Amino acid sequence: MAALSIGSHFSPSYHFKKRSFHSPSVHSVPSFGSSLCRIRAPRLLRNGVLARAEDKARDSSSSPPTQQQFQPNKEKQLEELTSPSGSCDPLCSVDETSSVDFEATYQPKTDLLKTIAIFTAALTGTLAINLSWVASNEDVAMALLFAIGYAGIIFEESLAFNKSGVGLLMAVSLWVVRSIGAPSTDIAVSQLTHASAEVSEIVFFLLGAMTIVEIVDAHQGFKMVTDNITTRTPRTLLWVVGFVTFFLSSILDNLTSTIVMVSLLRKLVPPSEFRKLLGAVVVIAANAGGAWTPIGDVTTTMLWIHGQISTLQTMKGLFIPSIVSLAVPLALMSLTSEVNGKGQDSPNVLASEQMAPRGQLVFSVGIGALIFVPVFKALTGLPPYMGMLLGLGVLWILTDAIHYGESERQQLKVPQALSRIDTQGALFFLGILLSVSSLEAAGLLRELANYLDAHIPNVELIASAIGVVSAIIDNVPLVAATMGMYDLTSYPQDSKFWQLVAYCAGTGGSMLVIGSAAGVAYMGMEKVDFFWYFRKVSGFAFAGYAAGIAAYLA
Repeated sequence: MAALSIGSHFSPSYHFKKRSFHSPSVHSVPSFGSSLCRIRAPRLLRNGVLARAEDKARDSSSSPPTQQQFQPNKEKQLEELTSPSGSCDPLCSVDETSSVDFEATYQPKTDLLKTIAIFTAALTGTLAINLSWVASNEDVAMALLFAIGYAGIIFEESLAFNKSGVGLLMAVSLWVVRSIGAPSTDIAVSQLTHASAEVSEIVFFLLGAMTIVEIVDAHQGFKMVTDNITTRTPRTLLWVVGFVTFFLSSILDNLTSTIVMVSLLRKLVPPSEFRKLLGAVVVIAANAGGAWTPIGDVTTTMLWIHGQISTLQTMKGLFIPSIVSLAVPLALMSLTSEVNGKGQDSPNVLASEQMAPRGQLVFSVGIGALIFVPVFKALTGLPPYMGMLLGLGVLWILTDAIHYGESERQQLKVPQALSRIDTQGALFFLGILLSVSSLEAAGLLRELANYLDAHIPNVELIASAIGVVSAIIDNVPLVAATMGMYDLTSYPQDSKFWQLVAYCAGTGGSMLVIGSAAGVAYMGMEKVDFFWYFRKVSGFAFAGYAAGIAAYLA
């Protein structure tokens, strides 16, 4: 899942630390800098996945605070909140910049100039629009707008604009052009209403799934899985980590699975090339595991919700290719010096505390709610997001009941979980899907599909190319565009083409570390650079990707 920059699944201890005034101990300071450093680093702030990954890494490198740490005395609080000059920081948080730093960096003239420049550019673009030209050249205008918006998303880091904002602006602009070029405004509004109904199903599904996973994670429910990994033999650990991540990702999203497993590795293995390689295995396994189930990857979920694939046929058809795409890299990595080197066996670096019984309960109910979604769809015929909302409602009532009267555990309830999920990721999906639906309404995607059919008649080659391209750019718009290009009359449900698209878009992002949200999270947690991954892992990932396609076509 390439760029599912999905949110912040922090542990409960971390959330309480953010609310308390107790400064972190020396042992809990992460090697890559404090929250203050992250606030001053605009590049990390523009990438929610990196920020989330670093926060999770900090949690894994420090032991949970005891109950006594939750209640610092008032004198200690006052001492920590008081600056050397004797004045209390108005922001009153160790995780925020102080008022002194804010005043030192605040430049009202620069901010005013930036604001004027943005509004001037917007006004100039609005005035430059020739309504008659747009009406007669709708295809060209929409293609240009989409290209500019897509470039803004691809070069998000260089331009300092968040891709969610760019996606929303692109969506609105494209539909404005569509309303100008349509035979009548009523037709454009009808098309927009239909598109919004389809897009909202995916957004509601994702919001429900992210909230359920966040609640389980807040209760440390995933410790039930990670605490059972006890082996320290390098080769065995390589395979165990790979397959645990594979099956975990088939239920959760690949980003959450990566964060959970890399956090575990930080406790099991000391910093080394071997640990970096294990982290890369987690990325490959998370992407492969999400490709064979309807709820394991956002692109597979999109195809499932819109009817291109069904639950059982997809699981039967893609399970073997997905396993192969993981097993081949694992077999090749088992031959490397990092795995076969001597002295790799390592004890636990950090002892793991026993998970509370409530964590087991919430984990069981949460995972059960996720697994029940396809069953709900089969039993009722209602859209999948209704099953997801049902599961969220049950978990909401459950957590309210078990934490009734416990004011100190508010961070474990659903309202707090909703504040921690990746809302900007959901808005990005909204913008991208609405943008692509405007191109579909205008007929551009059908024209592109006809062109590809005329010049590349091999559907397997088209699907394979989608996977390769998804390693470079976001797979969500790629799959959304493919869904608009080919309808169910061209390729019926569960056809070879749609299943290959699901597999290729899900696993292709493993070929580059920036090709998926899982890879970006891994970069942030392990400080792995692009070229290390390219040298050490990309070849293995490509071999697995190609072997999986061959296994499916065999």
